[in-house]
Amino acid sequence: MRSSPEPRFPSIYIDFLIAQRKKHHSTSAKDQKPKGNLALSPSSQAFNLVAKDIATLHFMLLGIPVLPPLFQRSFSGKTVVVTGNTGFKGSWLCLWLQKLGAKVVGIADEVPTEPSLYKLADLESLIEQHWIDVENLPELKSVIGDTQPNAVFHLAAQAIVSTSYENPVKTFSTNVMGTVHVLEAMRQLKKGVGVIITSDKCYDNVEWPWGYRENDPLGGKDIYSGSKGAAELAFKSYFHSFFRDTSGVRLATGRAGNVIGGGDWAKDRIVVDCISSWHQGSAVAIRQPKATRPWQHVLEPLSGYLTLATSLMDDQKAHGQSYNFGPEASQNRPVEDLLIDLAKAWGFDDPSQSYEITSPPSEWTEARLLKLNCDKALHDLAWMPTLQYEDVVRMTSEWYRNWHDGKVSDIRKFTDSQIEEYESVAQKRGRTWAS
Repeated sequence: MRSSPEPRFPSIYIDFLIAQRKKHHSTSAKDQKPKGNLALSPSSQAFNLVAKDIATLHFMLLGIPVLPPLFQRSFSGKTVVVTGNTGFKGSWLCLWLQKLGAKVVGIADEVPTEPSLYKLADLESLIEQHWIDVENLPELKSVIGDTQPNAVFHLAAQAIVSTSYENPVKTFSTNVMGTVHVLEAMRQLKKGVGVIITSDKCYDNVEWPWGYRENDPLGGKDIYSGSKGAAELAFKSYFHSFFRDTSGVRLATGRAGNVIGGGDWAKDRIVVDCISSWHQGSAVAIRQPKATRPWQHVLEPLSGYLTLATSLMDDQKAHGQSYNFGPEASQNRPVEDLLIDLAKAWGFDDPSQSYEITSPPSEWTEARLLKLNCDKALHDLAWMPTLQYEDVVRMTSEWYRNWHDGKVSDIRKFTDSQIEEYESVAQKRGRTWAS
C-alpha cells in the first residue's frame, strides 16, 4: 500500500487557520496553559506531518486536541467483563473491545460450537478467560469482585429455540437465573456499568405489522421467548430493589435479534444451515420461507450495546432503561429473500436449487412476523443502524466464502478488517459513535 502524500495547502487557508488559532488562544482563560505548540508557523514541521484530513490539521493549528472516536475514548484502558464471550456475538464483541484498547475478561462455561470464531481467532490468547457457568454464583461473584470491571456485558444465554423445547428447564435456568446471578454479582461493585442483553423475542408477539416498543408487554408463548421476558422482569426487580438510587452501578438492557455475520455455527440458524449444506453440496432445508425478520449484521447491535454502555458511563438518562437495536424497517425481509441473496453471493446460477421447504415440528411455535421500533435508541442515545441490507449480505457472504475457500490464513485479521470497514462506513454516514 502506498503511503499518503504529504499535504500541501494554499497559503491563504494556512493564514486563516493561524488567525483562528490565535483567536482561540486569546479567548482562553489566562490561567489555562494552551495546548499545542504556539510557535507553529507555515514553515514549521507541523506542515510536514501526514494529516488524515484538513479538519485534523485545523484542530492541530488551533491547539485543540483531536479526540479519538467515542468508543475508544470510553473503553481504552478499561476492564470489561463479557459473559458468553465464546459465542458468536460474544467473540465479535471481544475482538472489537480488544481493538479499542480494553482489557477484556471473558466468562463462559464452554466453547459452544465447532468450529467457532473464538478458536479460529485465538481469542484466548488476547483476553483473560475464566471457564465459569453463570449459574455458579460463588465463582461468578469471585471473578467480578476480583476484577472490579468498569463495564459488564451479559451475553451468556441458551439462545437456540429448538434446544429450549428439548431442555426447557435448562433454558429457564440459564437465561433467567444466569441473569439474576450476574446482577447479584454486580452488587459488589462500587462503580461501573452493565448492559444486560436479552432478545427481541422477549415481547409478547401478536404479529402486528408495526414495531414493538420498549414499553410493550413482555412474555412469549414459547419457552425461549418466555425465558427472555422473564430475564427482563428479573432485571426490573433488581434495578428497583438494589441499583436505582443507592448504587454507583448503572444498568440497562439491550434487545436485538436475527443477527447474522461471519463466524456463527450455532444450530438452527438460517445462515449457518445454508453454509453447512452448501459446503456439502446439498440444498438447505428451511421451515418458514415467508417468515419476516429484521436481519442485521452482528456489528449493528454490538454498536448499540457499546453506545448504551458509554451513555451509562456519562449520565443517568439510560439507567434502568431498555433499548431496542434493530435495522431500518426496509430491511425486514422474508427468510426466502435472504436465502436467495446469499445463494447468489455464494455462486448459485439458479438460487431456487439452493433450498427446499420442510415443515417444522408440530409442537413448535414460531413467529412469522416480528419488528422492532428503535426510536427510543435514536432519541436517547443518538444510535442508528449503519448498514444497508445489501451490505449485510455482502459482508456475511465474504466472511464465509473466504473461510470456506481457505483464502484467509488469519481469520482474526480478516474479522478485524470487517470491524474497521464497519467503523469507516459509520463515520462516513455520520453515526455519532464513530466520530
